[in-house]
Amino acid sequence: MSATASTVTGANRLRVVRAYTRTIGMYATEAVGDSWLMFADAGLRIARVLVLLAIWRTLVDPGEVVGGFTLPALLTYTLVAEMFAQQLMAKSDLDLWLWEGTIASRLLHPMSLVGQLVAQLLGSWLFGICAVTLPILALSPLLGVDPAPASWLGGVAFVPSLVLSVAIALAMDVILGAVTVAYGLNTWLVGMLRMALFGLLAGAVLPLAILPWRWGKVFDWLPFASMVSAPLRIYTGTGDPLLLMPVQAGWVLVLWLVAGRVWWRNRERLVGYGG
Repeated sequence: MSATASTVTGANRLRVVRAYTRTIGMYATEAVGDSWLMFADAGLRIARVLVLLAIWRTLVDPGEVVGGFTLPALLTYTLVAEMFAQQLMAKSDLDLWLWEGTIASRLLHPMSLVGQLVAQLLGSWLFGICAVTLPILALSPLLGVDPAPASWLGGVAFVPSLVLSVAIALAMDVILGAVTVAYGLNTWLVGMLRMALFGLLAGAVLPLAILPWRWGKVFDWLPFASMVSAPLRIYTGTGDPLLLMPVQAGWVLVLWLVAGRVWWRNRERLVGYGG
């Protein structure tokens, strides 16, 4: 009896794995075949790195320290921020599903909604990794930037910190989706506002520590900073993982509790929205 149950459990696990891998592959293929503009976007992202690196070299002298960042640390911060931009600023297709009215059918899939969002993100990242992350990594010696983490501890801690970052982003997507439906907001405007706020408050372009009037100290406690600034500070050795990661974990817990509540309260509106 136990052997039969074990076989059934193993078959179910294999079925789940196949469902996830096929979903990831579907979104990866969709990202590659979507449009030639995907390649133009990848080229612009690489060009942006080149411009930002040139700006830092112009503004900061080799021996100067700005907000706790040396020039090499700033250059690595900028390089790694673009290499992992899709992960640090993770954006799911939940708003699109709501707008198209396909959210109801997706809730009937054999995969959980969160599982579908994770699979969609993983699939959409594959093109960016091949077209942007790896080329930037290959170009880094020519650009005079060391892409390695500041220490082995920073490199190891960066991985779970990045996972926490994605978890925060997904929770925010769920919250924003529920709020958008609850108040009848425009999904495109909400998406644009999301990107603008995240870019300003998360430290995606400028490290928060170099902001004037010590605003970075305030922003460090917001969930946006836990998404982007915290993993990058851990990687570059300008932040303590033992201080930053508990803040990230705290935001994951709080935001997913809020996400679950607002989603449950608006579940009927959510499944009938869009289309």
